[in-house]
Amino acid sequence: MIKVWLRAVRIRFLLASIISVCLGLAINGWQNKTIDVGFAALTFVGVAALHASVDLLNDYWDYKRQIDTETNRTKFSGGTGVLPEGLLKPRQVYRAGMLMLIIGSAVGAFFIFERGITIAVILGFAIVSIYFYSTRIVDSGLGEVFVAVKGSMIVLGTYFVQSSHITLEPVIAGIVSGVLSSTVLFVNSFPDFDADKKHGRKTLVIMLGKLQAASFVWVFPLVIYGIIVSSVISGIFPAITLVTLATIPMAVRSAKSLKKNYDKVQELVPVMQGFVTYSRITGALFVVAFLVDILFKAPQ
Repeated sequence: MIKVWLRAVRIRFLLASIISVCLGLAINGWQNKTIDVGFAALTFVGVAALHASVDLLNDYWDYKRQIDTETNRTKFSGGTGVLPEGLLKPRQVYRAGMLMLIIGSAVGAFFIFERGITIAVILGFAIVSIYFYSTRIVDSGLGEVFVAVKGSMIVLGTYFVQSSHITLEPVIAGIVSGVLSSTVLFVNSFPDFDADKKHGRKTLVIMLGKLQAASFVWVFPLVIYGIIVSSVISGIFPAITLVTLATIPMAVRSAKSLKKNYDKVQELVPVMQGFVTYSRITGALFVVAFLVDILFKAPQ
């Protein structure tokens, strides 16, 4: 049963949110030379719970709308399959999703008490968008935007919990983290095109059409690397963050493969794997860059 629930919360995708928390902590350490370990641990718990909530509720609504019963499920798309396969009941998944939302909200409420209204704004956005993500948000064509904003908010919220103030660096770094996550969502929606479109979803791939979407994917890495390079040039980020450019070959290879296989479900599996790996490695390198710069600037 534990394996079933781990599958239901898409444990492999939780890493994106964990990296975003690590990025917020790393930037705080880089700027302020401090870390509250207790607050950091609570942040991980709260973010993990909220991440699990959106995935569980997404599985529930996609099953109720018969989307997941009509897709060709892969490791990266088409839902987790726990409901179509009868491994869990819809009400179990819904209740678990709401429980995770309550846990995440409780952690957020503690931080509101400790840090004030800024966390309330971030938490309010999280609660509303998580609950409505799989219905109104995706149906309005804003799924990728939501995921990008979510990643940004995690970085900024983590930084604010540690420092009690906002600076430009976590805002810009949050955008990078959010766009990395949005890239994965964008590519993983290709195999679900027909089922999503039939049942009223408006993913960016549906809005653009598969052929144009396969070309549009280049926009994501261009935005990511453009932000990092321009931030280094302007002195916002340390030069060592340019290490993230090491993943350019991965982005190019995956984008070319998407262009070639955008309409072939089985051939898309390694493409999706490639983009997930690209996103995680780029995010991890971004975190490590700030940590290394802290070590370089440490008093000898």
